[in-house]
Amino acid sequence: MRKTKILPNIFISIGVLFAAGRLLAGGTNDGVSNFGDMLFVRPQPIFVTIDPPGSILTQANAINPAGEITGAYVDSGGAHGYLRAPDGTITAFDAPGALGTNGQSINPAGAIAGLYVDSSIVIHGFLRAPDGTITTFDAPGAGTAPGQGTLAFNINPAGVIAGQYVDGNGVNHGFLRAPDGTITTFDAPGGGTGSGQGTVTARNEGLNPEGAIAGATINDSDAFNHGFVRAPDGTITEFDVAGAGTGSGQGTNAGGINPAGTISGTYIDSSGVNHGFVRNASGEITTFDVPGAGTASGEGTLGGNINTPGDVDGNYIDAAGVSHGFVRAKHGTITTFDAPGAGTGAGQGTFPGPNNPAGAITGAYIDSSNVIHGFLRTP
Repeated sequence: MRKTKILPNIFISIGVLFAAGRLLAGGTNDGVSNFGDMLFVRPQPIFVTIDPPGSILTQANAINPAGEITGAYVDSGGAHGYLRAPDGTITAFDAPGALGTNGQSINPAGAIAGLYVDSSIVIHGFLRAPDGTITTFDAPGAGTAPGQGTLAFNINPAGVIAGQYVDGNGVNHGFLRAPDGTITTFDAPGGGTGSGQGTVTARNEGLNPEGAIAGATINDSDAFNHGFVRAPDGTITEFDVAGAGTGSGQGTNAGGINPAGTISGTYIDSSGVNHGFVRNASGEITTFDVPGAGTASGEGTLGGNINTPGDVDGNYIDAAGVSHGFVRAKHGTITTFDAPGAGTGAGQGTFPGPNNPAGAITGAYIDSSNVIHGFLRTP
């Protein structure tokens, strides 16, 4: 049985073909659309594979409005962060003392927030300024044992960073780091106090320009997830999507939040099937499923990030266990896509990450040899 979880991966996190087609009920494919007797050819999206020199595994984690991308790659020397300029130039970087470095989020100015792992496998946060200067930090109360520490997942235009930390008991807590370095910690109501439980924040695009944070709680009593939004004043509102399961590993997971306060994400039903959702700032929730998504446990639609216009991207897993990308426009039209070179075996395929205001999407694909590559899709 495959289950979808929102626990952090220390090094690389995956959210886990051009085609001509006609308009389908509920969705389209990249390529030719046919509306009745009117035939026209839409501009083909452009895909670029991202593999830094020497890489054997690459993840593209975030993209800013200018088209700068950050992520991580693994070579023979370990895991490194990178910045990819719009012209394709790649600059690799490592946090001081890092065994592995992972760029998680990039703001419009080019500042990067992320995490690194030291030689003791303790996790720390970092901020990489546009000039390349790296500042490391730890949230108060972060644990110091392997797998514990500070995970910086998001940075907004003001330079505020949000993420979570894992304490000495393995419990997750949220944090917010101001530009002056002051760190505020928080726990969403109902978060569990056992190892692997607590408060987790959405990654890459889980913090909006106003300072609102989206995330989820993992509870003691029921072990399923509840979504939450933390307002800039610190008020936390918990929510559950109707139809979300109440079994272990099920429930509601927020994926991202845009400037309007609209949240995208995934809920897992009582059968373990994934479904997408959008929650507006008033609390109204719309659910959706991508045509072709599987209906067995571990399959279905996983809502990812949401950009300023309100377009949601993510991936869906079909009945064969293959992952495909999709974009859901604000008003509901769904376009599906596969990165050229993506594998067609179970566990392979296309795994989109964030989308910027212009609709450019970054992410990763797993090829037929199970090698992971980054990609950029521009509309």
